[in-house]
Amino acid sequence: MSGVHIPSEQIGSIPRNRCLIDAYKDYKQGKISYAHLNDMAERETCQVIRELENLGCEVVSDGEQRKFDGFAHYCLHNSPRYSQQGLLVDFNDGHTRVFAPHLKVAPFRYEHTADEFLAFALKHANVPVKQAVISPSMLSLVYPPQGIDGYDHERFVADLVTEHVGEVRRCLDLGAHKVQLDFTEARLSLKLDPSGQTLKSFVGLINKCLSHFSDEERQRIGIHTCPGADIDSTHSADIDYKYLLPTLFEINAGNFYVALRGEANPKKTLKLISRILKPFQRVFIGVINPNSTELESPESVRDLVLLATEFIPVSQLGTCDDCGFSPFADDSSTTRELVYNKIRSRLAGTKLAEEHLNTKI
Repeated sequence: MSGVHIPSEQIGSIPRNRCLIDAYKDYKQGKISYAHLNDMAERETCQVIRELENLGCEVVSDGEQRKFDGFAHYCLHNSPRYSQQGLLVDFNDGHTRVFAPHLKVAPFRYEHTADEFLAFALKHANVPVKQAVISPSMLSLVYPPQGIDGYDHERFVADLVTEHVGEVRRCLDLGAHKVQLDFTEARLSLKLDPSGQTLKSFVGLINKCLSHFSDEERQRIGIHTCPGADIDSTHSADIDYKYLLPTLFEINAGNFYVALRGEANPKKTLKLISRILKPFQRVFIGVINPNSTELESPESVRDLVLLATEFIPVSQLGTCDDCGFSPFADDSSTTRELVYNKIRSRLAGTKLAEEHLNTKI
């Protein structure tokens, strides 16, 4: 009889080395070409994949080294169609970022798609590769409040669905282990609209896109939610999960990646998940906090996983990090050395939990 196995995956981003951060600044100042920047990022991608494999990761990402504007804007990068204005998001340390820069010139189109990054990573990886993509709900926010002459919102949404579905489809066809929709704006939406109507509209849009995929394909698609991770700070950690998770788990996806380590009351969150998790869904709980410089021990990871098994069937459980590490391209707050030590703890702690559970079989 086979023993317990708990899958463990990273969310996506690995901190960029200083050379790539500086190169991106040089590119924005016109000092180097896009081709030169991309060549450097491809070399960094190969290095990250090798390093993750050496850590013992059974599934890797490309570290998002080529998402030059970060996880939220990669598909709009280097496009003259978008303004510098957009949704201004406040983080708890006082800094702000612009999410979803407003569309100036119709129609809506991706400039870059994640399958480009996946195709490159697959050539250099010796283990399965997951691919993170930005959610269509985040991109729905690029449509300006004042509208665009000759391009109504209905037409915009139709174009957005076409672009997103095509991106996910190509990633699946290439052989992605999982395609993960980064839905950071889910929790944030409740801060901006406590009524929950914005969140419901986001979930409706995501489900509209997912309706283009079969049940089998949706088992390879996941949803990631977190309170943000930027320069070791968050944008919506003060929003109670009880207002988010019941609606979130109405998304017709097979996998959910839920930040947990940074939560004040993980047990409360696990109890909530146990009541809303559907039989065809797997939840990957965050056991590592990317916003903390404290290194989690394997034993603390084990204990959090074992706590989770009190509420969630092991067959529907996995582990992950709460969020990507330094998911914006200019974030140098976290060292790659610390990140790799955190990943080691996640992998080792998950194994310890497996060993404990296998002794009870």
